[in-house]
Amino acid sequence: MPEPDPLSSPRHSTMQRFWRIFRLLALLSIVVAAFAVALVTAGAGEIHASLIIATAMGVGLTMLLGSALMALMFLSSEGGHDAAASHYKEKDKE
Repeated sequence: MPEPDPLSSPRHSTMQRFWRIFRLLALLSIVVAAFAVALVTAGAGEIHASLIIATAMGVGLTMLLGSALMALMFLSSEGGHDAAASHYKEKDKE
């Protein structure tokens, strides 16, 4: 008789979920960076390659970092890790 698959640990499933969200956010960051480069190149005047590279990397990495931190905050609050800190503050007020 086949045995059921063991349940994955909560940490492993959370990491899988984070990387799935992170891949989508990386795609979003690439799209936003491409849009920013398109806006910069549509302007009048001479465009240097260094301006395009700086715009793409600056906008892309900023979007990626901000969205990854927000995803971590979302997963942390959903996992119940913040509940202990909120109860600690309530006990101090009494």
